[in-house]
Formats: sequence, C-alpha cells, structure tokens
Amino acid sequence: MNKVNIFWFRRDLRLHDNAGLYHALKCGLPVLPLFIFDTHILNDLEDRQDARVGFLQATLSELSHSLQSLGSSILIKQGTPVEVWKELLGQFSIQSVFTNRDYEPYALERDHAVQQLLGEQQIQLHSFKDHVIFEKDEVVKDDGLPYTVFTPYSRKWKLKLQSRMSELINENGETTTCSFYLKPYPNEHYFNNFFQTLPYPVPALKELGFEPSTIEIPPKTVSRALIKNYGQTRDIPGIPGTSRLGIHFRFGTLSIREKALRAAQLSETFLNELIWRDFYSMILWHFPHVATRAFKPAYDKIGWRYDEADFQQWCAGKTGYPLVDAGMRELNATGFMHNRVRMVTASFLTKHLLLDWRWGEAYFAKKLLDFDLASNNGGWQWAAGSGTDAAPYFRVFNPTAQQEKFDKDLNYIKRWVPEYGTSAYPKPMVDHKMARERCLKVYKEGLGAF
Repeated sequence: MNKVNIFWFRRDLRLHDNAGLYHALKCGLPVLPLFIFDTHILNDLEDRQDARVGFLQATLSELSHSLQSLGSSILIKQGTPVEVWKELLGQFSIQSVFTNRDYEPYALERDHAVQQLLGEQQIQLHSFKDHVIFEKDEVVKDDGLPYTVFTPYSRKWKLKLQSRMSELINENGETTTCSFYLKPYPNEHYFNNFFQTLPYPVPALKELGFEPSTIEIPPKTVSRALIKNYGQTRDIPGIPGTSRLGIHFRFGTLSIREKALRAAQLSETFLNELIWRDFYSMILWHFPHVATRAFKPAYDKIGWRYDEADFQQWCAGKTGYPLVDAGMRELNATGFMHNRVRMVTASFLTKHLLLDWRWGEAYFAKKLLDFDLASNNGGWQWAAGSGTDAAPYFRVFNPTAQQEKFDKDLNYIKRWVPEYGTSAYPKPMVDHKMARERCLKVYKEGLGAF
C-alpha cells in the first residue's frame, strides 16, 4: 500500500490560498483531501433545515468537482472524528496529516484526541494558521502579556500588518501576492500532487439527516465600492451597506488574508472588523473560561432574571421596540442580523430584560449563518458589560434613540415589522427608564457583592 498524506478540511473549504493544504501539497506525497461531518456537532443542531449544513454540503460538492478536474476527489465521512480516524488508519497507509488550526474549546479537545490516536501509529498531525491573520501570541503587549482592550491591540495589529505587507511590494509598487505568510502558494505544479482516485460520493442532505433550507446564502463577492464606503454605510440597517461575508469567513470559503490586504487599501473601518475577529479569537485562546463564564469574574455575580416568557417575546421579535423586533425577525428569517442591530438587540436582552447573556448567545449560535464562537461570545459579553470592553457597565442603549439615529426613515423597520404603527403591533414590554434604573441597581448590587 503506497503512502499518502491527508489534508483534513475543516473551516477552510477552498483550494486557493490555504495554508495547511499548501504545506501538504509541497511535501511530494499524494495528498488525499478529507472532510468529516462531525456527529458531535450535527446532533446538537435542533433545526433539521439548518442552512449551514446545506451550505457545507453544497460547498463540498463544489470542492469535489474542482478536485475531479485534477484527477482527485474529497473523501467525506460522517461520525465522531476519533472513530473516523480509526477507520482511515485501517484503510490507508498514512505518512502525515495536515490541517489548519481551530481555536474553539471543543476543537482543541477533538484535535488533541486525534493527535494522540495518530501518535500511537507514529503519524504526525501538522497544523497551521489559516482562519485568522494573527493568532495566539503574535500580537501581544511589550511584556508578552495578551491585550485585553481592543484599541491598543488594533494599533499593534496594524503595525504588524504593515510590516508583513512591506515585504510583498514589487518594483512597481504593487502587491505581488495576496499571501503574506507563505510564498509561493499552491499553483498548478503543486496541484499535481493530489491523490489520484475515482470520485468519492458526496452525501446528500437527507443522508446527513437534514432537509433543504429556504434561507439564501449571501454571495462571496462584494464590490470595491461597498468596501470603500463601508465607514459611511455600515451603521444603516435599511441599506445594503455591509458585506455579509461572515459565513464565508466562518467556513473558509474565502481567504481572510486576501480580504485583509484589500481592506487595508480600501477601508480602515472594514479592516477594523477583521481585526475584531482576530481579537476575539485571541481572547478565547488566552482566556478559555469566556466560553461559559464572564471575562470579568465580577460579572458572574449579576442577579439575572430567568423569565422564559420574556425571552420568547425577544426571540420572536415582539418586544414592542421596533428596531429590536426588526432585528430578531431578520435573524429568524435570513440567518443574518445587521451588526448595529445586533448590539441593540443584545443590549435590550441583557440590560432592559436583565436576562443572562448566555441565553442570547446560545440563540444567536442557533440562528446565525456566520456563527463563530469567539466573535459571538465577545459581542454578547461586550453588550452585557462583562467582556473586554473598557466602557462602564452603565452604558444602556436606548432602542428608540438608536432607531431615530440609524433608521429614521423606517426603511428597515417597515421591511421587517409591517404592522408597526397599527393596533396589531404590541406595546413595549418594558419601560425604558424603569428598565435602565433596574439594570443599574441590579448590576451595582452584583458587582458590589464580588
């Protein structure tokens, strides 16, 4: 049996500008692409029409087609990763396994278990950075400690980016490649190193236990004008002023490196959004407790309410606050919510209703096409005041003021809350002034008890 290397696709579903795949292909041995539908993850999904599973299945079909043109294919398995790898060890003579790093707690446990299994057979698991621009300890304070506030982190991040970019400017002042970590990246020569095989089957959604979704997946291309004008349009939910590329960054159908280079040339505001991704990924890496507890331990003492009825009103978009309701209905219908509105809806849940931020975080995790643990957790803790943000806890968004500022013509609200202004629209479930005062009182008591 001839030796092969295996490249394990996870959150990097592309052939172009893929760090781990590049290293696998340049080793010379035939590279067998692999994807595992992890039943640990699939079994936790409540919606059998989860659009993200459909997106994965469709993306894998596209990858399979691309690989077939190279005489190869992608082997797709379903099961727990350890059990799948046990099966593969009996099926192939594996020299090495290559993959790109994932920083979430479950992923770290999974990879450790697989690494142990492979190590028993003297097979190395090589992992590479691909999902973020800078990871772990690449952007830290001068004393080596991690940043816990975004602004100074972003300053050093940008300096590091500029340093990397300066290495790629040719004599004409143009960037020579979108890859400022590895050069050269895979080309036709390396692509000849794929394992040659007849096509492996791509499982249908039904075989995975799912059905097609009616939710549309946003395209992975946006205009230069949108990125260039991002700073002026990103806060207005009633216009198409955001990229909606989140799902493509989440599953790696786009190269984050390529977008970072372009953003750096077109829009500092858009670049900042990419830096937030790195920042929250770094926070999760250095402070893994944030996955289940407050970044600031004192905030674990907040006396949250656990009112299921209030929570369900918020989920359904029936709070009586139009901007909040529009956001929740957009999320439920499309798997997307405008970023400005995410902040308003999250603040309303945690500050107006005094419901545990973890309830909201879990609901967003179920619904968002672009769900990413680090960013979702960071955003929710920011809203609750328990996270890395340096602002005081008594910042409480006024949903009505936010509406007047960012949707004054009601374009967004009219789209998602057509009954607004009629007797069919519910009255506010809580008074803003009362809710703010209650929030400040409960937060003060909780923090004082720490």
